Amino acid sequence: MDKIQEVAEIIKLSKKIVVFTGAGISTESGIPDFRSPGGIWDQYDPNELTYQKFLTNQASREKYWERQRHLWPLITRAEPNAGHRAIDELHRMGKLDCIITQDGDSLHQKSGIPNEMVIELHGTWTRALCLECGSRYPMDDIFIRLEAGEKVPLCEKCGGIMKPDVIQFGQSLPEREIREAQKKASECDLLLACGSSLVVYPAAELPLMAKNRGAKLVIINLAPTPHDRYADVVINEKLGVTLTAIMEKVKSVQ
Repeated sequence: MDKIQEVAEIIKLSKKIVVFTGAGISTESGIPDFRSPGGIWDQYDPNELTYQKFLTNQASREKYWERQRHLWPLITRAEPNAGHRAIDELHRMGKLDCIITQDGDSLHQKSGIPNEMVIELHGTWTRALCLECGSRYPMDDIFIRLEAGEKVPLCEKCGGIMKPDVIQFGQSLPEREIREAQKKASECDLLLACGSSLVVYPAAELPLMAKNRGAKLVIINLAPTPHDRYADVVINEKLGVTLTAIMEKVKSVQ
């Protein structure tokens, strides 16, 4: 059977779908990923931008915010692509339980998915967090300060150190989000993994958790992943084209 048709039939029979997304869906909206050639880490050394160094080293904080100043215009200009829109179709059909995402660009929300249905495992680039008092600020406001020459913006309320509200290397995932993601993965009847290399843990455990609890597992990614051997269907193609074709089949399956 054609793989597009096969996934469409799995979706048609599913009632509680979890979509797990990684950087591969965002790259099709023009946001560079971290690991591929030409990605973020070709320009910035991740060993210099760990959470521990951010906390203790002014130069590391300056470099981290410099990266944010260059990255933020790409994020704020980015628009949902065909892959995001196809996932939103699942939502409008009433089949989507939630999205678990490793991305922090809020493109799922821009596509029409309610914020409460998106679990952002790695946080979000769209705001800054004060590490002292917990205050949060829209990144648009912080970007204005960066453009005006501030190298490391400080909290306006307490003067504390601020950072983009995303998870850095060496920083633990937020407990509430990982617990909620584990619960959703355990309860779904289909987990659709889209654009993730499935090598970053503990997030990469979620597709296997779903599979072990009896769900179908579909992996769509340009490159092979370590979890491919566990999947019911693997498609190594671009997400936008593939998901659009799948949803067209879903609507035609009787």
